[in-house]
Amino acid sequence: MLGAILAFASAGFFGLNNATVRRGVLKSTALHGMAITVPAGIPLFMVFAALFGSYAAMAKWPLAAWGWMVGAGIVHFVLGRFGNYRATQALGATLSTPIQQLSILVSLALASAFLGESVNLVNGLGILIILLGPAVVMRRRNSAKGLPEGFVPEYGPGLFWGFICALGYGASPLMIVLGLGQTRSLADSVGGVLVSYVAAAVVVAVLIAFSGGRRYMRSLDRGSVGWFAASAAFVALSQFFRYMALALAPVSVVVPIQRLSVVFRIIFNAMLNRQHEVLDRGVIAAILMSVLGAIALTADTRALLDLLGFGPDAIRVLSRKLY
Repeated sequence: MLGAILAFASAGFFGLNNATVRRGVLKSTALHGMAITVPAGIPLFMVFAALFGSYAAMAKWPLAAWGWMVGAGIVHFVLGRFGNYRATQALGATLSTPIQQLSILVSLALASAFLGESVNLVNGLGILIILLGPAVVMRRRNSAKGLPEGFVPEYGPGLFWGFICALGYGASPLMIVLGLGQTRSLADSVGGVLVSYVAAAVVVAVLIAFSGGRRYMRSLDRGSVGWFAASAAFVALSQFFRYMALALAPVSVVVPIQRLSVVFRIIFNAMLNRQHEVLDRGVIAAILMSVLGAIALTADTRALLDLLGFGPDAIRVLSRKLY
């Protein structure tokens, strides 16, 4: 139960983070945002690590655990986050959501390859529903319906970076689970976040240096600084709850609940960014469909069908493995 609550909290903070990032990238670059949001998480998690006894737990980690956490940090906080920021900048937070939801398919493919997980009929339906989201975005390319005044979506870059985001966010849960191992604890999970943030911060520092260092950072819009700082706090809390949830509950429970972040994304962007977002019925419907697809794909099929009132025979047929 606690793991599910933590996953829900993670989803809420991630949705709020997305809304503040949208305001930040209106006048600054994705790399500017990462230069603030990634290093800012380190002091917070250093404190959390001390409170949860993570330093003692990390001292007992095998080398492989360190490698997985470093890899998860680079894949999620550098590759995935940069893709998220660029897709958000190009398409807006809501229009980019259905594309980023493809991350769940990446997670499924990796779980199938490395953890031996299978797909049943309900899961297959979830895959089809998720794939409808990007199709809706593609159909909008020649439509001005629902576009705020002065906002012109860049579909090419938005689609590309949305897919990059999906790859990064889809791969990281498996890496975290492999890093935490079978005897994972809260102390290990908090330590994992810290290691991941430090690894990502090193990579971001290198990218900033190659982009011009201080000269590049001086081009950061002052108004964006506050939005990126707020985003740093929100995303750090989101990741804190996420790693803790993965330590207490199965991936199949945590990931579906975290998909609810897209609902919070709609709510918070409607509140903060209404003049900068595409929020017509078609886009909102596509986002909500992607949530349903994610639940069908990642939730416990038998428990879900039983909750919906299906009989034993129907549950047996719909739970049949496709591979």
